[in-house]
Amino acid sequence: MAEAEYGLIGEKLGHSFSPYIHGELGGYDYRLIELERGELGRFLKRGAFRGLNVTVPYKKDVIPYCAWLSPEARRIGSVNTIVNDGGLLRGYNTDYFGFVYMLRKAGIDVKGKKALVLGSGGASLTVQTALHDIGAKSVTVISRGGEDNYGNLERHADARLIVNTTPVGMYPKVEAAPLSLEIFPDCEAVADIIYNPSRTKLLLDAEARGIPYANGLPMLVAQAKAAAELFLGQNIADERIDEITSIIEKRTKNIILIGMPGCGKTTVGKLLARSLGREFADTDEIIVEESGRSIPDIFAADGEAAFRDLEHSVIAREAKKSSLVIATGGGSVLREDNREAMRMNSTVVYIRRDLDKLPSAGRPLSQATPPDELYRRRAPLYEELAELTVYNNASARDTADEIIRRLGL
Repeated sequence: MAEAEYGLIGEKLGHSFSPYIHGELGGYDYRLIELERGELGRFLKRGAFRGLNVTVPYKKDVIPYCAWLSPEARRIGSVNTIVNDGGLLRGYNTDYFGFVYMLRKAGIDVKGKKALVLGSGGASLTVQTALHDIGAKSVTVISRGGEDNYGNLERHADARLIVNTTPVGMYPKVEAAPLSLEIFPDCEAVADIIYNPSRTKLLLDAEARGIPYANGLPMLVAQAKAAAELFLGQNIADERIDEITSIIEKRTKNIILIGMPGCGKTTVGKLLARSLGREFADTDEIIVEESGRSIPDIFAADGEAAFRDLEHSVIAREAKKSSLVIATGGGSVLREDNREAMRMNSTVVYIRRDLDKLPSAGRPLSQATPPDELYRRRAPLYEELAELTVYNNASARDTADEIIRRLGL
């Protein structure tokens, strides 16, 4: 890494939003630097950088190489930002600011409340310290093997805030959740530092119960803003956090199209994907390709239940990806597990079309059941699931353009 540059160090980095975020915040060159444990010390001592962010598993390991620690970093025992001050390495913890910002942005007030923190790693230490500082009545750490663990959660049924700092529920294993909110009748808010998917299973649980919740993307951007201020030696408006968070959400969330058979989801979806430079996936087409049979043949030979199982496996797989446009079958909303999968990492758009304009050829259920009866059964599910509804009674191009405009893409 050359002089006068910035970057993120960690062991396994994979895809990261950090280069984009820092490019927006400061316009400087920012790189991802994967280091084995044996390389960490040599890299830091060489000092061929102006500023670094630090991620797992090195947030504690870098401390001995820092000649100075900020009060937050010292109290927490974790460093995620390093500034090279003429060869003197200064260690900071900007995750602290990021977490507090995340709660504030979601309107989550912790004062006087009992909080449960899931996980005991480095992120947990930051969250615990911040919760104490901003007035939580008590903070209990839930770990797999500690005195307070997942086997005796009922001891803490009075918790009013739950914060997940574990990777449980993170992409690609999005089907998992660290716990169910069912045993926490007094829970008033849930925060999850995971940001992929946008809504983890834990956050969907909170949403279903009408409980305020927050994912980790605002925390990620806010801690980067605080780090960029240290790198540049100048203040950056908090409004930039919201702007960048919104851009990332819009670019990474899938667009899932739902609606009656024949309403134009595939045609509109292909136009959307082409306009936005995204990949397009049609769940019915994928089922046909992977099974080697037409949908009417699957219905005739195996029945609707077997088809719905195939459909669910495709929806669950495609919906957990990012930045796709996905057209779904008309009956995909009938299963709760499909609706949950669609909500995790996507914006769901309901395509409406007048019933007299819906074709039925090649559609087993549309042929067997009058369109108005299918609509009566499914319309409430479409309406409940959708975040945006558009009509497709005229031009598919106009419908696609309307979706782009109304989603701000």
